[in-house]
Amino acid sequence: MQWTSRDLDWGQALRMTQRQNQALARMLTPVYLGEQTAMAGAANILPQMMEAGESTAQIYLASFIMDEARHFEALTRLYRKLEYHPLGLRELPEMLRYHHRLRTGDRVDWVWGILISDLFAKLFYQWFADAQSEGLFGRMSAKILVDESRHQAFAEHYLRRNVPKMEVARRQALVEMRDELFRIMRAMEDRLRADCEALNFDGNAFLNRLWGELEYFSKRIGLTNGGPPTDRPSEEPPGLEPQEETKAPQPRSAVPRTKSSGE
Repeated sequence: MQWTSRDLDWGQALRMTQRQNQALARMLTPVYLGEQTAMAGAANILPQMMEAGESTAQIYLASFIMDEARHFEALTRLYRKLEYHPLGLRELPEMLRYHHRLRTGDRVDWVWGILISDLFAKLFYQWFADAQSEGLFGRMSAKILVDESRHQAFAEHYLRRNVPKMEVARRQALVEMRDELFRIMRAMEDRLRADCEALNFDGNAFLNRLWGELEYFSKRIGLTNGGPPTDRPSEEPPGLEPQEETKAPQPRSAVPRTKSSGE
């Protein structure tokens, strides 16, 4: 049985200071917008999968849209509880670049972008599920993680079936998409660094773990040897030759009138 926002105790304390409430509202903005744009993106991709005769993928997308709608509704209620709004595009312009890139391309591009975004969301929600396990957002994060694991499993299955059939140039385009999205994430982390510090959230360590996940899944789907973006220091250059598989890095066991998050 699927959970809904009504399963959460909204009378429960957030267990954060006012500054931390603001910091969470700001840090949550890319994830919140991601839940909303994922709904719209899935609706646009569904006809492509219908035309390709991918019936299993169509069934998955129907449940995916419901999951994202549930997350978006729960996070909207959380913003009311925080008494802050999400950041606007002027305050976090990287969001526009990120989500524009997700909407560019065919259904394989979209599933790859969703996998990248789901890996980001998984680590984000995992951190709060661990760090605030008794708090409202920690409990919500634990519920969302169950859905994210299902999305990740489908995306991996779909890409492992399709990526190996691609020409080298097409696979290289997916590598470039991955690297572009990662650089945008890094730019967002730079802009939100003070908010990360307010919540004792190590943004640099988070991105390092995220890159480990991206490297692992790039290999898993037959895309690359796991080389990082060219402007990120590495002993191994990017490429397309598959190497031996590595183990996936494990996460730590790990509206009424409101204030603007930018205030």
